[in-house]
Order: sequence, then structure tokens, then C-alpha cells
Amino acid sequence: MSDDKPTTWTTGITQIEPNQVRLRGYDIGELMGPVSFGSAVYLILRGELPDEKVGRLMEAILVSSIDHGATPPSALAARTAASTGASLGASVAAGLLAINRYHGGAIEECAHQLAHIVRRCDETGDSLDNAAKAVLDELKADAQRMAGFGHRIHTNDPRTKRLFDLGVEAGVDGRHMEAARAVHRVFVSTGKNLSMNVDGAIAAVLADLGFEPSVMNGLFMIARLPGLVAHVVEEQTRERPMRKIDPINHAYDGPPPRSLTPNH
Repeated sequence: MSDDKPTTWTTGITQIEPNQVRLRGYDIGELMGPVSFGSAVYLILRGELPDEKVGRLMEAILVSSIDHGATPPSALAARTAASTGASLGASVAAGLLAINRYHGGAIEECAHQLAHIVRRCDETGDSLDNAAKAVLDELKADAQRMAGFGHRIHTNDPRTKRLFDLGVEAGVDGRHMEAARAVHRVFVSTGKNLSMNVDGAIAAVLADLGFEPSVMNGLFMIARLPGLVAHVVEEQTRERPMRKIDPINHAYDGPPPRSLTPNH
């Protein structure tokens, strides 16, 4: 910024000058092509580019939450708004506004709970398993639940293991991922069939990447946005206006199962 321009406030995110756009100091044209969207999201939120493996991990996080069918509150809100004749932007905004503590917010809450387990382990010198059990007991006594575990549909969330495997490959496997495994071991030892869901996996991985819990709901919004756009467009082009949207009595009629791997 030239010295002759009065400055009332500053931003360290993007520099805009005539014929020039710099994101965290990088020329946007230089980023376009070689840098993935996941890496760009990491850059704009953290200020630095990740290495290739962490960039791949960020991509996987975004892909893992791109959509989860027509029944989540955000999809239903977006479709309901679209059925009234609302624009694409207004309908998608309605979907984003439905992402809160109980939808998408489990990532942030789980990250706080995992951090609590890690702190308890450090403060008491106890094992992560014992610290996890103590925190779970506290949550139960307060009539609360451990976020990021259990699922209304999946008993073995297909996204969880993949994210953890990619986290290990990227060298991100730290205390929060270990704490999440400890929570699972405690549940197994008490006979509860509560496996980690994708929210718990994302929370543990992002926490070990150094993200603050307060930004994690935003990452879920970034990931889910394309899915909301798809739901709105489908509602606008396939359904009648002002229909009664039944969240249960619906069917899938898209492509049959297919694979990126030939003959798989």
C-alpha cells in the first residue's frame, strides 16, 4: 500500500492493487494451477502454504463433508427456501444458517473435548485412556455426550479411517488423534458401540494441524457449500414449487456405485 493513502484499518489476508492480487503475499496467478483448493484454504486461514501431504489431507477433509444426502438440516433448509422461489444465493444462505452447534458444530465441540482430555493427561500425568475415561464420566454426570462419536446412520463411518490414515501419512498424528483413539477404546471397554464419526476425525486431525476450534465450523461450511448448491439447483429444476418436503420418504436415483479404480 502506498504511503499517500490514508489508513484507517488493516488486513493481513489479501492485498489488492491495480492488476495485482496477492493472497497472504502470494500472487494469485502463481497459486492458480499448482495449488489445490485445500491448500489455498489452509493458506488463507493459517497464513502459510502446507506441504504436499498436508495439502492432500486438507483436500480429503473438504471432500469428506461435501454432502451427506438430502436429510441433514442444512440441505432441508436450502431446499425448503428454494421451493419458495428463493434465489440460489438466498437458498444456499438458508442452508449455511442451519449449520450450528448440533449440525456441523460437533467438530468444534469435539476439538474442545479432546483438548480437555490432553490437558488432563498432562496435568495429572495419567494415561490418555484414563484421562479419556475421567472426561467421559464428567460428561455423563453433567448429562452431556462426547461429540464426534456415534452416528444416526453409520455404525462404522467410512470416512473416519480414511482421514486418520491420511493424517498418519502426513505426519499429523498427534495428541488429539491419540486422544480420539483413547475415547474409542474407553467406549469399547464399556460395551458401547460408539465409533468415531467423520466430525470426530476432522476435529482430531484439524486440532493436530494447529487449527483453533473456533474456525472448524467454518471449515465445515466451506466443505458443505458445493453440496448445498447442488441440492438447491436440483430442487429448482426437478421439483414443484412450495412442495411438502418429507425428510424420510425419499429415494436416490443417481448413478449406480462406481469407482475411480478400473474394474473395481
